[in-house]
Amino acid sequence: MTLRETLRYGAEAAVFFFFMALFRLLPVDTASALGGWIGRTFGPLLPPDRTARKNLSASFPEKSDAERDAIRMTMWDNLGRVVSEYPHLGKFTPLGDDPRITSDFRTPVAKNSFPNGLMFISGHFANWEMMPILAEQLGYDGATMVRPPNNPFVARYIERQRGIAGPKTQIVKQNAARRMLSTLRGGKAIYMLVDQKNNEGVPVPFFGRDAWTTPAAAAFALKLNARIVIAMNQRRGARFHVTIDDGPDFTPSGDETADIQRLTAILTARIEELVRANPGQWLWIHNRWPRAKDLAQMSR
Repeated sequence: MTLRETLRYGAEAAVFFFFMALFRLLPVDTASALGGWIGRTFGPLLPPDRTARKNLSASFPEKSDAERDAIRMTMWDNLGRVVSEYPHLGKFTPLGDDPRITSDFRTPVAKNSFPNGLMFISGHFANWEMMPILAEQLGYDGATMVRPPNNPFVARYIERQRGIAGPKTQIVKQNAARRMLSTLRGGKAIYMLVDQKNNEGVPVPFFGRDAWTTPAAAAFALKLNARIVIAMNQRRGARFHVTIDDGPDFTPSGDETADIQRLTAILTARIEELVRANPGQWLWIHNRWPRAKDLAQMSR
């Protein structure tokens, strides 16, 4: 890092760690509620709110402005809660007399019985850290796919917090193929969010518009015959309910490129269904669809 970057990241981290210390002093429910208030109060004043408005308008043209605003405010509440819950991640568990994570496995997912690997696929729903925590606490052996924050000081903190109750193994998405392959071939699980834009992905429909999407889940499922399950996480205050459904019943055609594209589209359609079912708990501030300058870069 340059001196300028070090100073900038240091200043950002100082603010971040002040709030982490504050939230850590509070009980979990209080910290989560305070984070929600901060999100609702200040989130709409930030530049990403414009992205949320644009995404919601394009995705739900049939809804009124009031309905879309309600979704947006729920999203900011949720995002504020997510941030405030990081100091308390070690307290979230499906175990004990008063678990903060409950689950509904609608399809049997036996542990240690998938020699070609198991892939838990989801999106940025509620607090998205709960899916790998649930699986780790229930005895699944796996690794979380992560995209670390740009700030290295914050990234190291988030990595430590994720590993308290969740998987110790975290695979950075950039150049992750070899580690993913090794993990799945070892009969282990991968926990993966597939709802963010990937400029090196494939275009598939998402809310009626092509969105560039990572083909990694489809590619590894087809290459290894790995099992796919779909996870939906729902917030209930500072508690969560995770529903696990079976992945698509997909028959390959033999055309590898076409099969990857088709399976990626099917998985993305499943994510869209989950977003539509509870849009306020999805992360609308992400530039999910390519802009004109993105398309220009991709065409080079």
